[in-house]
Amino acid sequence: MKPAILFLSMLSAASAFAPSFLGTKLSSGLSQSASTTCLEMKYTLVLVRHGESTWNDENRFTGWYDCPLSEKGLKEANDGANLLKEAGYTFDVAYTSTLQRAIKTLWIILEEMHLMYIPIVNTWRLNERHYGGLTGLNKQETVDKHGKDQVLVWRRSYDIPPPDCDDSSEYYPANDPMYANVSKEDLPKSESLKLTEERFMVEWDANLVPLIKSGKKVIIAAHGNTLRALVKHLDGISKDDITGLNIPTGVPLVYELDDDMNPIAQEGAIAPLTGKYLGDLDKVRERIGAVAAQTK
Repeated sequence: MKPAILFLSMLSAASAFAPSFLGTKLSSGLSQSASTTCLEMKYTLVLVRHGESTWNDENRFTGWYDCPLSEKGLKEANDGANLLKEAGYTFDVAYTSTLQRAIKTLWIILEEMHLMYIPIVNTWRLNERHYGGLTGLNKQETVDKHGKDQVLVWRRSYDIPPPDCDDSSEYYPANDPMYANVSKEDLPKSESLKLTEERFMVEWDANLVPLIKSGKKVIIAAHGNTLRALVKHLDGISKDDITGLNIPTGVPLVYELDDDMNPIAQEGAIAPLTGKYLGDLDKVRERIGAVAAQTK
């Protein structure tokens, strides 16, 4: 028998018993679709809203104002770090905003986890939603003055921003040297959640998705509205439903993503999210309710 024919005969006989590297038969009784699923990658992404800030404590519209963490916020950041450490997470790269409350939260987490050596990327695209002319105002006093319905429109509607701040305002980012290298056309005077989502998704698509797909384990420490924008995208939450979603401070939110960056639903996830909060979920629900109660 010629060598080529002998080789093909042996290969044909072996295929009945051995795994095929062509994917048609990986093992006895295992279908092609099941074997393909086994080969799919799974990526972990951890999100953390910064701990309570001093202006959170005073119930003010904060936005891009660079206030520090409160004493409670420092503890929340430590608690979040301990949850991540106890669960065995580790990270290769960290992303955060240019605002100190998010940066300090991240620093505390990385210090507690002995990960202060990993790269940290700061970007203004992860900053909180800009509250324009409402920045600095007490939320409840604003309700008393303008009415709950109007404030809820400003605070929670998807595509209606609050009134702009003035060009001369200390809260206009173009007057802050921190943003001297950002095009003035990109700097907001006020933002809706829709506008916040649009400016953050530029960073997500261009840099974060390729980074995650490369196999890097990423943690994002950011703000309530930038994280709401991200989970809206990940979980396909409607613009009507996202207005009622609240993310608590300091609690790690863990997503498992497939090759297409679609979330894999986790047991214990609090709907409409498919990512899972770490820690006592009853306490997490209480903290979610506390965020919603800031304007009564």
